[in-house]
Amino acid sequence: MREAQLRGFQMNGPNVTKFMGVGFLIAVLLVLPQIAGAKNTIIKIATLAPDGSSYIQILNDLNVELKQKTDNQVRLRLYPGGVLGDETDMRRKMHVGQIHGAALTSAGLSGIYREMDVFQIPFLFEDYDEVDYVTEKMDDFFKKGLADKGYIMLGWSEAGFIRLLSTKPISSLDDLKKAKVWTWEEAPMAKAIFDEAGISAIPLSLPDVLVGLQTGLVEVVYAPPSGAISLQWFTKTKYMTEVPLIYLIGGIVVRKNVFNRLSTGQQQVLTELSAKYLERLKQIIRQENKEAIDVMKKQGVKLIFPSEEQVEDFKRISKNAMNNQVGKTFSAKVKNDVMRNLDEYRKSKK
Repeated sequence: MREAQLRGFQMNGPNVTKFMGVGFLIAVLLVLPQIAGAKNTIIKIATLAPDGSSYIQILNDLNVELKQKTDNQVRLRLYPGGVLGDETDMRRKMHVGQIHGAALTSAGLSGIYREMDVFQIPFLFEDYDEVDYVTEKMDDFFKKGLADKGYIMLGWSEAGFIRLLSTKPISSLDDLKKAKVWTWEEAPMAKAIFDEAGISAIPLSLPDVLVGLQTGLVEVVYAPPSGAISLQWFTKTKYMTEVPLIYLIGGIVVRKNVFNRLSTGQQQVLTELSAKYLERLKQIIRQENKEAIDVMKKQGVKLIFPSEEQVEDFKRISKNAMNNQVGKTFSAKVKNDVMRNLDEYRKSKK
């Protein structure tokens, strides 16, 4: 009897039509929310870069073209100047979905994928060409590492070679030991170096550094030249030690689940535009760092040039500290891969 009823239902044209209509309606109801989400996606991205800086201007330009090429279906919403907190806060807010992405330094990225800490090794790079060669060679490796943790890296970003800025001349480790030295709460690698050197550094979040300089809480800070200007730190310091210490590199990441909401075409547009504008930003930042030194000199900041022996002291302490960090943060394999690529490049230039 049951089989006969089923055969009757299957052979009955109106019933089949109704069944197909209900099935189509269910399919539409399931798919519509996904289509609606893809039509108007706002990607919220936080950064420490100050509003009005070249970093923000470039991201704004990227956003304009992104909206144009996706018919206003995808856009960025930027939160500049650390308004959402330091990099630890940004990572936490990405994790809970409050924001969808962030522009982070290698220190911040290491909180997602610890191998990124390898870029905090002092005196690792000697020039921009070395930076470009190593990041290109290891691009897939680091992007995969971040993707495995749930993040898509849209591209590399950078701030340049870090120098010491101070209210008193600093040319040696002994000078540093006598001064009140700032250390960024987000950079445990810097703490490892200071600990190795016997320096009791004062941890402060980035927004608190200017006040620390104004009040005398800290006397020595570190930043790329253009960063020292955009953050206004150079107005409270009198000296800059002309020794490039660390190359400050990072990247822009978005949560993979947010990236996957986009259509394949939208993902391609976002990826291509990110590469285009971050390359443009890289060239701008490098030029700004060159010009920033001249600007600071005109404003009365004096350059301090340590002797070769004093520089070697800095390198020795840094090397000891980094040897102690292998396995605790970045692995020996990743460090060896970076050094192998560097050696390969340097030999090709001889």
